[in-house]
Amino acid sequence: MNILIIENEKLAADRLIRLLMKIDSSITVLGVIETVEDAINRMRDNPVPDLIMMDIQLDDGLCFEIFETLSVEIPVIFTTAYDEYTLKAFKVNSIDYLLKPVEEALLRSALAKFMKLYADKDPFKRDFKQLLFEFRNQFKSRFLVKIGDRYRSIPAAEISHIHIKERSIFLNDRQGKDYGLDYSLDQLQNLLDPHKFFRINRECIVNIESISLMHSFSSSRLQLTLKDHEKNELFVVSRDKVAEFKRWIDK
Repeated sequence: MNILIIENEKLAADRLIRLLMKIDSSITVLGVIETVEDAINRMRDNPVPDLIMMDIQLDDGLCFEIFETLSVEIPVIFTTAYDEYTLKAFKVNSIDYLLKPVEEALLRSALAKFMKLYADKDPFKRDFKQLLFEFRNQFKSRFLVKIGDRYRSIPAAEISHIHIKERSIFLNDRQGKDYGLDYSLDQLQNLLDPHKFFRINRECIVNIESISLMHSFSSSRLQLTLKDHEKNELFVVSRDKVAEFKRWIDK
């Protein structure tokens, strides 16, 4: 297994290398990189590692700039002293998120997770599994949301609707609770399964399983009643989307 370490603290990098060698002496560490700029140049011009161990805060900025510059498909295990970036980390190719000082048991677990997902020895099985993984995961199945200093993973199936409120995006679950999301509605349209979710207007996407009633509204529009939201909110399909909505719900 070839691992690239992106870490600007020498002591942390040395500790990580020692732990990796202790866990699996066959691991090859391709190098230690300390800056965003060097990481981008290294990943552009050199052989691709199997796995990246990456700190969040580097000498010249946050590591997320790497993902904004390059299309990174390599799995990543984040190792950091900061827990406030967990949500953002899991939006990229994150296998795990380990807080410093990295514990051996947690690193073993993260590497085992990587091996289970990515390191099949049979090329045919690996390629088939990757195709199957991509097919099953072309749409998001879960959303990680932050609640105070805690996090919760909400299955897409439990979403009632997603809406804009006070210029922010909120996921509303089947219990009627709102959770902030760091996405635009345009992005969410591409991330959610279009067979199950429909954008009824500029400010709302609904889950088909949450629709309990539809009836005519003014100016040739449709009004929807969502389960557990009968008295609280007005859900209206805009006039230009009515025909498409009817085709969608009648499939």
